[in-house]
Amino acid sequence: MKVAFLGLGIMGHAMATNLAKAGHEVTVWNRTPGKNVEGARTAASPAEAAQGVEVVWMCLSDTAAVESVLFGANGVETSLTDGMIIADSSTISPSATRHFAERIAPKGVKYVDSPVTGSKTGAESGTLIFIVGGDEATIEKLKPLYAAMGKKIFRIGETGKGQSAKIVMNLQIALIYEGFAEALTLAAKLGVEAQTLMPLIQASMVNSGVVTYKAPFVLGRDFSANFPLKLMRKDIRLALEAAKESRVKLPGLETVEDIYDVAIEDGHADLDYAATLLLLEKWAGIEVKGQAA
Repeated sequence: MKVAFLGLGIMGHAMATNLAKAGHEVTVWNRTPGKNVEGARTAASPAEAAQGVEVVWMCLSDTAAVESVLFGANGVETSLTDGMIIADSSTISPSATRHFAERIAPKGVKYVDSPVTGSKTGAESGTLIFIVGGDEATIEKLKPLYAAMGKKIFRIGETGKGQSAKIVMNLQIALIYEGFAEALTLAAKLGVEAQTLMPLIQASMVNSGVVTYKAPFVLGRDFSANFPLKLMRKDIRLALEAAKESRVKLPGLETVEDIYDVAIEDGHADLDYAATLLLLEKWAGIEVKGQAA
């Protein structure tokens, strides 16, 4: 398939690479010049990248970036033609997603929100999980592309529902990890070593996918970004905005947002979101020590 892939960040570069490896005709664009993908053509603008393609696939930082790439100067909108599909693997506002879909619908273009879970390693290995909102016929057309980049597709419902599901997934990840980080911090203060505590956690109902995935990084003191803290804060805010629109109160997430705000003030924005532990350690005057599990 002919694909324009827009956004070559931590996730996007690996996703575009896997599309090219699978034999698709890929044109890439990135806001910051200088990033290329082997086997793909590089375009100077989103509009140029989207010319003559079947699918425009985006993986961008936030709602404003998606709107700009679609509708801003040299944006995708000018290159859209009847029958094209826009797929968005950014994590953005569900209500904005529906609005973007409505704006491009008169051109005969379908919009499928396709945020992902699986982090950097899943993007690199082509084992992402896609959380999809859109009509079934359009999703069927995209399946060869999903297959090149991921292992599973979950269709949640119509356009916008994929984003809704993604932000509630990240809500849970943020809260589960924060509980884990706080438990490790208190345990350390009480004299319980992390490497002693971990087998107990893993053998009990306390264990989770989040804990299993993050523990080796945390205990190895590796806070390099798989999913940057600043982007998790963005997703926390998306969830809180959606909750406000829906008149839902999320007190736990509001508290965790405060922790992320302070962690970013402390200079941890570009580290992995697991680096909220560094803030907890600072407040407690203790460091969690242990070997990777």
